[in-house]
Amino acid sequence: MTELSPRKREILRRVVEEYVSTGQPVGSRTLVERAGVGASPSTVRGELAELEALGLLMHPHTSAGRVPTERGYRLYADELVDTLEGKPGPFPVDLSAMRNELEVALQQTTDSLSQATRLLALVTAPSLHAATVRHVEVLQLQPRVVLVVVITSSGGVTKRMLELDHPVDPGLVDWARAYLNETVTGLRLGATPLRRRFEDPELDPREHQFLAALRPAFADAADEGGSQLYVGGAAGLLGEARGDELEACQHLLELLERRAVVLELLSDALDPRRPVIRVGPEVEGAELRDVSYVGASYGLSHRSLGGVGLLGPLRMDYEGAIRAVRAAAFELSRLVEDVYEDD
Repeated sequence: MTELSPRKREILRRVVEEYVSTGQPVGSRTLVERAGVGASPSTVRGELAELEALGLLMHPHTSAGRVPTERGYRLYADELVDTLEGKPGPFPVDLSAMRNELEVALQQTTDSLSQATRLLALVTAPSLHAATVRHVEVLQLQPRVVLVVVITSSGGVTKRMLELDHPVDPGLVDWARAYLNETVTGLRLGATPLRRRFEDPELDPREHQFLAALRPAFADAADEGGSQLYVGGAAGLLGEARGDELEACQHLLELLERRAVVLELLSDALDPRRPVIRVGPEVEGAELRDVSYVGASYGLSHRSLGGVGLLGPLRMDYEGAIRAVRAAAFELSRLVEDVYEDD
């Protein structure tokens, strides 16, 4: 927007907001009488013509009104991101009481976002590689059979049955349970500090050997699939769409079937304070020219753990979407600070 005069910026902003609100092409008289642009209709008409020449507005048909182009939406959204800084506004769901129920918090965040914005809401859970160990159980089921249970901070529970070559001393089983809970609780799966606990040079050979047998259970916990994706608003998406937006909403539902693309969108934001905007083909090529995406990440101070996003038609409430994902990302970041250790 820097190449535009203040008046052109204001007129573009007013056109976008009026069109988002009404769904009708916006003319000069509407901008002066209803949107409050401080200029004469003839002056506004001239500015509209210049904005159209710049590719920011277009005539949808023979109407005298204009509607935003993809580039117009893009510039409008970029300016919004620059102005909506500082601490986000309140989020409608209190997540503070859900620190031990992360899955519930993520689902409620998704549902709340979709209800508040009437858009398709997406939230990814922290990957299990980012989870920390909450508790370890080592249980002897038979003289040579041991069960290892790893419970993570994300609520994951991984069980592995191990059949050993020789009977195991029950005292060694009790030692391993106590040692692991004392030394690996709070450490991130797959992280170097956790690996070092299995390689402690102060352990005797028998302890080393037994821990080596248990170690695959922790690898299983770290490798149990990719990020979990929560989706809200899909059922009501088509019901909310206008006639000319039905195709865009159908494209969004088709996009959900391409899980890798959705996860890539959600991982695109690196800073929860600055949302990512994708307009039209920026989302996923020319086939999605009629949709937009607003997203942000959440996590710890130096590490992103997941993403929050909204998908909808080009004619979406960008300001409401940006405020919503910023608020959700802020609250989820506060929540996971108590759950994950930034190692």
